Amino acid sequence: MKSQLTILLSLIILGACSSPKTSNLTEQPTLDDYQLGEKWIWKYKGVTTAGEIRSDGTDKRIIVQIDEGLGMTIGNDTIPLTDIVKVDESETPKYDWPLEVGKTWKYENNWTSQDGTTGTQSQDAEVLSYQEETVEAGTFMAYTIKYTGKTTNSRGYNADEEEIWLYAPEVKTFIKLTQSQGDFNYVEELIEYSKPN
Repeated sequence: MKSQLTILLSLIILGACSSPKTSNLTEQPTLDDYQLGEKWIWKYKGVTTAGEIRSDGTDKRIIVQIDEGLGMTIGNDTIPLTDIVKVDESETPKYDWPLEVGKTWKYENNWTSQDGTTGTQSQDAEVLSYQEETVEAGTFMAYTIKYTGKTTNSRGYNADEEEIWLYAPEVKTFIKLTQSQGDFNYVEELIEYSKPN
């Protein structure tokens, strides 16, 4: 009897250990995921290693009604939501949907600033975890995505960089960004999130 009980307990334990873990997959948000009046506010601060503050403020985004349907205010611009949720066909996207722990990909971005400076960002991305994360706006389940690589520009700037993004599916965007680029450190954190009931 004792040996049968031992075998039964061993089978239960082995079964528990070998049962497949449920995989958390997150697809890209769609138009139906957003609501009129939904609002996000982040605080941000960028400081050099010498202590010089290069950026310090808040960023707010709100879902508003526009002629084309719904739009998102970003600074002084209002972008149609259809543009925001459009599938990125790039071979090297910022987010490689669906998100899943352990997934890796290459992110590349070419840009031009308002003063005409051009630049390139090239990073390796990896989803490290999916767990509860707490920021000023609250506690959310979030993916930790690590990006490591380089940024260069046409003015001769060349810096190694590391970025940690906490992406929360519930709010459809990142809740925290921590960036180290050369001698510059930047942190952006969600301090308020609300939507109509």
